[in-house]
Amino acid sequence: MKTIVLAEKPSVGRELARVLGCTRKLNGYFEGKNYIVTWALGHLVTLADPKDYDAAWARWDLNYLPMIPQKMKMTIIRQTSKQFTVVKKLLTREDAGLLIIATDAGREGELVARWIMEKSRWRKPFKRLWISSQTDAAIKEGFANLKPGHQYDRLFHSAVSRSEADWLIGLNVSRAMTCKFDAQLNAGRVQTPTLSMIVKREEEIEAFIPREFYTIRAEFKEFIGVWQDAGGNSRLFDKAKAEVLVNKLQGGDGTVNMVETTNHTQQPPLAYDLTELQREANRRYNLSAKQTLQTVQRLYEQHKIVTYPRTDSRYITTDMVPTLPARVVHLIAEPYKRVSSALLKNGLKPTKRFVNNARVTDHHALLPTEQPARLSLLSTDERNIYDLIVRRFLAVLSEPCKTQKTKVTVLIKGEKFTASGKRTLHAGWKAIERPASDDDAGMQVLPSIKKGDRCGVKRIYLHRGTTAPPARYTEATLLTAMESPGKFIEDEELRESIKSGGLGTPATRADIIEKLFRAFYIERNGKSLSPTSQGRELIRLVPPMLKSPELTASWEKRLSNIASGAEKPGDFIEEIKRETTRLVNMIKGSTEKFNITNLTKEKCPLCGSPMFYVNKKNGRKLVCSDRHCRYESTGESREGLSIKRKSKRDYHAEKRLVAQYGKSRKKAEETLGDLFDL
Repeated sequence: MKTIVLAEKPSVGRELARVLGCTRKLNGYFEGKNYIVTWALGHLVTLADPKDYDAAWARWDLNYLPMIPQKMKMTIIRQTSKQFTVVKKLLTREDAGLLIIATDAGREGELVARWIMEKSRWRKPFKRLWISSQTDAAIKEGFANLKPGHQYDRLFHSAVSRSEADWLIGLNVSRAMTCKFDAQLNAGRVQTPTLSMIVKREEEIEAFIPREFYTIRAEFKEFIGVWQDAGGNSRLFDKAKAEVLVNKLQGGDGTVNMVETTNHTQQPPLAYDLTELQREANRRYNLSAKQTLQTVQRLYEQHKIVTYPRTDSRYITTDMVPTLPARVVHLIAEPYKRVSSALLKNGLKPTKRFVNNARVTDHHALLPTEQPARLSLLSTDERNIYDLIVRRFLAVLSEPCKTQKTKVTVLIKGEKFTASGKRTLHAGWKAIERPASDDDAGMQVLPSIKKGDRCGVKRIYLHRGTTAPPARYTEATLLTAMESPGKFIEDEELRESIKSGGLGTPATRADIIEKLFRAFYIERNGKSLSPTSQGRELIRLVPPMLKSPELTASWEKRLSNIASGAEKPGDFIEEIKRETTRLVNMIKGSTEKFNITNLTKEKCPLCGSPMFYVNKKNGRKLVCSDRHCRYESTGESREGLSIKRKSKRDYHAEKRLVAQYGKSRKKAEETLGDLFDL
């Protein structure tokens, strides 16, 4: 009998086949003496579209909402149906006796495999491969320690519940919003609160009223002190009062009133999880979350030099400690030779801060593997991301950074001036990984000084400043907010439950941000993210509960309960159905209107509707405001925005298609594909 191995992607399937000795390559799979290795292409099976339940649901009409199927159906994804056919034939072979699920080790990976099994009617035994690295050694060890397949049944039920709930809420609310307000408005439990945070920040910036303030500074011979009042405040908002104080202090000498020296120990940072890596890559290299995920995925699958990237843990388990020396040994090459050699010479001493079984869920922290890297084969982005991971790994195993901070108080005519300084006693881990931002950056180096010393004053002057509004989100800071959105949640229990999850997962946050861009709800201004007019309108019109992370927090808590067996999936879905009906009725009863403020004078070449603009990374894009058309065009001229016209023949052909299909651009695409590049 043959054992079928089902991977999630072709690249992983090829590697598994090589390790298992499956040398015969066929259409969509590899076959060997004992194993047949095949793969999905991500999801091959998904929940059915509304039209597959009821022909009336094919129409976008408020009268047919909400759509609540009695039982959810699955369907084969058309674009990948060929590979599904291959997998199904393998699973129905008479000599197939055992199935090994080798999809990604997590909730969604479980769903990918189980739905394929259900649709193929697999009823024979199955086991689970659960590994966090794609090296040959990790694969062999994983196959030597296969898990019982049914051990992950509850994880699968949790994944199904998440998928069905997203279908019910997402499709119904999006369709209701779109039909009610005659605009392309998509809403969801993760995407919408993420957008809401960006909109709220923009409103805070617009409402902010800057205030001018002044600080009084004393320039001594070797350092600068800043005036403080009795309460420790240094800002003065009354210029006249500040000038009076400066005049009073002129000509005075300073006397050191206090010198306070403290030693500080800064422990090494934790290892990377995916979200922290995405933040750092955005800060240092301006890579988007999506770019970072794609890059580290290649390092994992193609180059095999990092462990599983879609992790939410920054720790390792005790059984991994023996593998650390082998990981460091392969880093004894430039530019890591000095550090890695020193670590091995002194002996690795990982602390409980890094080794914590309780803080590892499905996967451990993101680490380099035991396989040496061929740096010359890496692209610039791959090299940068790998460098971040390696330096963080070496830093985690290094000694703490020790510094000495000194605070000095100088009195001038009874007024207090303070100055702070810092010097490094032992760089420790900071000699390996310099933080992208340092809270102590800009601190002075103070001279040797003691209480009672006289300090000559070179000059006393006013320094003008202006209060700053809150900073717009960057992808780095947005990822932080998505990971820890507790401050947006009032309910204490829900706030606690979302601490371990946040909005989305490390694997999905990049896609959520990209969806906001694709839907023209947010735009980039340099590194900063701003909401578009459409994004603001969506948040204004959407039901309040969808704006807050509370919905996701409550879902994640209950999905975790399903995975642990503390709650039944059916109870969760029944409540989601009731909530779906309530939300749809709320939208139906709304008296609000959709308004758009970024319309241009340009007309859509297909339907004649006004076009609106959105800012893109490389200029502006024009998009048709008619939701049935949504024609997109780009281009700029010296006179301003202009549409890049197609040939006259293509233009009139497109108009005929639109007339034929009642402005249905999608139908035109299905009919003629990309012939006219619609």
